Amino acid sequence: MRKNFYLIENEINEHMARYEVTKSPEVLKDLVSCLMEWYRAWAPPEELGATVFSSYGLNFHTRLFSALPPSFAIAFKELCACLLGPPEANPEDEEQQVRPKWDASVQSTIWKNFEVLGIIDRYESIIASVGYEYIEEHVLKTCAGEWGTPVLEELRVWMSEKVVPWMLHVYARGASSPEEAKTMLQGVGSRFDFHINKTLCDLRTKEIFDIIIDFPDSMGALYDLRDCLQRVDQRASLVSSLRKSNRKRLLHPGADTRLILQQYVATIKCLRIIDPPGVLLFKVADPIRRYLRERPDTIRSIVANLVGDDESGDSLVDENEPIQPLQQPELEDYTDPNWEPDPIDAGPEFRTNKPSDVISTLVSIYDSKDLFVKELQVLLAQRLLAITNDNSDRVERERRNVEILKIRFGEAALQVCEVMLKDMTDSKRIDGHVQSQKASIIHPTIISRHFWPALESSDLVMPGQFNTLQSAYAHEFTVFKPDKKLKWLPHLGTVQLEIQLEDRTLEVDVPPLEAAFIELFSQKPIWILDDLIEAVGPVDRSASLKALSTWVDHGVLIEDPEFTFNLLEKADMAGSAAARERDPSRLAATVMDNPPLLSVQQQQAEQMRVYWKFIEGMLTNIGALPLDRIQTMLKFAPGYDRTIEQLGGFMEAARREGLVVVRDGIWRLNK
Repeated sequence: MRKNFYLIENEINEHMARYEVTKSPEVLKDLVSCLMEWYRAWAPPEELGATVFSSYGLNFHTRLFSALPPSFAIAFKELCACLLGPPEANPEDEEQQVRPKWDASVQSTIWKNFEVLGIIDRYESIIASVGYEYIEEHVLKTCAGEWGTPVLEELRVWMSEKVVPWMLHVYARGASSPEEAKTMLQGVGSRFDFHINKTLCDLRTKEIFDIIIDFPDSMGALYDLRDCLQRVDQRASLVSSLRKSNRKRLLHPGADTRLILQQYVATIKCLRIIDPPGVLLFKVADPIRRYLRERPDTIRSIVANLVGDDESGDSLVDENEPIQPLQQPELEDYTDPNWEPDPIDAGPEFRTNKPSDVISTLVSIYDSKDLFVKELQVLLAQRLLAITNDNSDRVERERRNVEILKIRFGEAALQVCEVMLKDMTDSKRIDGHVQSQKASIIHPTIISRHFWPALESSDLVMPGQFNTLQSAYAHEFTVFKPDKKLKWLPHLGTVQLEIQLEDRTLEVDVPPLEAAFIELFSQKPIWILDDLIEAVGPVDRSASLKALSTWVDHGVLIEDPEFTFNLLEKADMAGSAAARERDPSRLAATVMDNPPLLSVQQQQAEQMRVYWKFIEGMLTNIGALPLDRIQTMLKFAPGYDRTIEQLGGFMEAARREGLVVVRDGIWRLNK
């Protein structure tokens, strides 16, 4: 055999050369058959005994494997792939068209030849890789984007029908009974089942962001991922993938805060399905919570959703979820007999008893619920002040909202809201009494200044008949309430006007500034911008131009020349200038949607400015100071209750304005 083995080498080289040209597994099958013929031809007689035959087999295998070229491994892998299951024919793929499909008897013969020639033991890793790749191909083909129903059990059934018969040839050789074959396949079957779980877990990990977007229609994928993670240790990979997707697709300035909150709530619900203890949620949610905390409109978005003021109509809270008080994290009770330690992958800051309901989780983004309560007051004030006589029933709806919010935040926190609602009721009653004494077309909303959020002030003075109406109403109010005095906020509200010109009559609803300007034109038909501003008080010039442009768009005024406005008693007085095509959207009533209340952040900024004099005095008299020293000294100032983080934000704003400089954490005045 040693002298004639070159004949086998020639056969191998000839067949491999043909394979390189045709890439057909048939060539390799013929090579294996040819090698088997040589093996049988040189085999010693059985009478010589098993020892001689075993020695012959070992010698033949050694020489055979030394003669096989490196390209044989690639060709052998292709042949195994055909034996496992040739892919469906694709007319565009010529390589797939040449792959044969043999019947069971031919396949059985090929596998027996592999075993006799020692190829199975030699290339076992290649055979296993064929099975793994076959599983991966099937999982990616059938499961990608299919999230509605669980597929893990279906994949296991598919493996038992398609892969296990192939595995019998490789891993259950010599089994005399089904029970013995099952025992022999137990170890390798577990490896292949693990690979199914790993492949599906990898796929769902890549899709996790879109799965969360599609929730609750993606429940099946979540259940699969939960089961896979119990078998495959890829929790860290899931966290990393989701955090990366969130950073790229969610946590950026282009994403609306409302959408971020919706995705965060969906993430909470999805990760609670995947990992009930909440370790994954804790790790994934931390960057989202920090990002939301930095956004100025996060609180307002949450509060707007709580009171049903979200324009999108997508509620963060499930309508079927019971309303319950905010849950506060509690300290762990180690004496509880049912106490369980934290999961092994939980970080040092993890707490298992995190708030379970969505609203409590959202509120816990901030250290205190006081910010939410204050924002609730601002939002409720805006909604109440926007109520007119035409929709006065909204007061009762707001009252119902407050009752619901009491359950969540407690009655004590919403006492101010109760006062605001009472003011609305009292205001309607007072207005009814004043109207009964002396009828007036004014219907003001009378509020208690100390219990309402801060309103933006204005020095607007309503001219002409508006001033007369206000004075008459204030007199009747004083008669009814001698111990109180009305302070008008003339820049707030809506004025319903009927403007009678020579050839037409207009009915419009406008803000007070627009009404004040058009009232002045009843005194004379031509006004200069500066004279108009002087007549109504110190009003911002840009706001004045915007108000006057409203009447220009309605065809009541014309600006000619610049900053000089003329009253158009007749529509044809403007000539070609008035006949220009106007944008219909600009003719809509310019009613202010929300009264200009200061938000919580604006109120805090204004309050911090009060303490700037204290800070300036410290840095002038004492010199440079660290932030914690400034915080300690500010606590002696009356009413100061800010955190060091809020102080740091204010000092940073002062630095940007050039008031202070900082170096190595030491602050000093910028002289």
